[in-house]
Amino acid sequence: MESTSLKHLFSSYERNEKLFDEIFDKDNNVKQVYQKIFELYSGQSIDDFINLNNKSKSSFFNQGITFQVYNDDAKGHEKIFPFDLFPRIIDADEWKTIEQGVLQRSKALNRFIWDLYHNKHIIKAGIVPLELISSSSNYLRQMVNLDPPGGIYNHISGTDLIKHSDGKYYVLEDNIRSPSGVSYVIGNRNALKRALFGVFNHYQIHSVSNYAENLLEILESVKPKGVDVPNCVIMTPGVYNSAYYEHAYLAKTIGIELVEGRDLVVENDFVYMKTITGLERVDVIYRRIDDVFLDPLVFREDSALGVPGLFAAYKKGNVTLVNAPGTGVADDKAIYTFMPEIIKFYLGETPILNNVHTYHCSKPDDLKYVIENIQNLVIKPVDEAGGYGISIGNKLTKAEIEAVKKVVLEQPRKYIAQPIMSLSVHATYIDENKSFEQRHVDLRTFALLGNNKEFVLKGGLTRVALKKGNLIVNSSQGGGSKDTWVLKK
Repeated sequence: MESTSLKHLFSSYERNEKLFDEIFDKDNNVKQVYQKIFELYSGQSIDDFINLNNKSKSSFFNQGITFQVYNDDAKGHEKIFPFDLFPRIIDADEWKTIEQGVLQRSKALNRFIWDLYHNKHIIKAGIVPLELISSSSNYLRQMVNLDPPGGIYNHISGTDLIKHSDGKYYVLEDNIRSPSGVSYVIGNRNALKRALFGVFNHYQIHSVSNYAENLLEILESVKPKGVDVPNCVIMTPGVYNSAYYEHAYLAKTIGIELVEGRDLVVENDFVYMKTITGLERVDVIYRRIDDVFLDPLVFREDSALGVPGLFAAYKKGNVTLVNAPGTGVADDKAIYTFMPEIIKFYLGETPILNNVHTYHCSKPDDLKYVIENIQNLVIKPVDEAGGYGISIGNKLTKAEIEAVKKVVLEQPRKYIAQPIMSLSVHATYIDENKSFEQRHVDLRTFALLGNNKEFVLKGGLTRVALKKGNLIVNSSQGGGSKDTWVLKK
């Protein structure tokens, strides 16, 4: 019997010809951009690679890179973030299109949110229905006519992209309430450097370690008027939040305080942080808690996470909240269907990145089509994140299809539907099989908007659906991730 140490790492790699493989072309040849790294990895024995893989897991464990997975019993379970050692590579020209496209969307969404809380020109023009906005739980009437510093609402945006079987990128959704995952981008790079430092000598790739300094510049650029050197903090719900590792990591890397609501107090409409030497004024809060928990005097009375009087301080312009409250109105997946029109209306431009065709179930014709074709569609709730609540038609039993029809018909405003897109696949090491196999991937990019400043991280979070055939890549649904290399020109 042949020893595993002599087996080729890719000896059992099976290609599904119907899927767009990012490593291999249609003739089963390794694509040029991957040839060198494929050669380097192929030189590893399986036993050697298993050792390297175990080292990377130890690296993640030692760094505390974890996340919470919630089961049906609503109990959270802490897990090490699954990381694959084979990186995804994006060439310079391809990345240029992605970067320009996500920036275009971020700017258009910012203009859109401003308009919704001010003149509502896009509604008056009959492009976006008023009912769609007024029925959104994320539309905050408290934000009407309130001007955030620099006119920026979505300081931090996460845009989810897929590469379809036609080789083109499509936007799945825009995340501008509180997009997470950037800490895993940096953690992936550090882990890969520790495990396989030599492979970096063969490629010229952009760094991802400059995110923190750019984030700090963005935060400081939207400081309140009259403040010279702003005191910035990150506000977390606490250690039990699924993204707490990221909150702590960013605070430490940027060099600012990580606080909870109980660490802050409002006096005379100014926000202060409690310290051992007394109260210290806070000027900019990068908040990682939802709108409804921000201030129990304005939103949820039972919120123990927020700060009484915080919204009054924000309204007076004495503190900046990042992202701005009410930003989630544009995070609604129903708004996504209008993105081409939103871009054209505010920027006078054609979308650089295309949407996936989307049916909104509040439209009678769309609802009729969705109900008749659920088996060929992905059904998504408009207000969920993390892959929760998604139904993939061709994976459902007849009984499950009928159940989905019922919930959609009961609350059509709450659901959208999209064709089942063929996400591209990437070579991914599967522990239990000790081999590389095709797995579906997507890409979350991170864009920053400030006062006369913009930035896109050159290397997003490539998420991997680790279960064979699965199209849901979210870590909360058992997915993992890869380091994403953006090549220099």
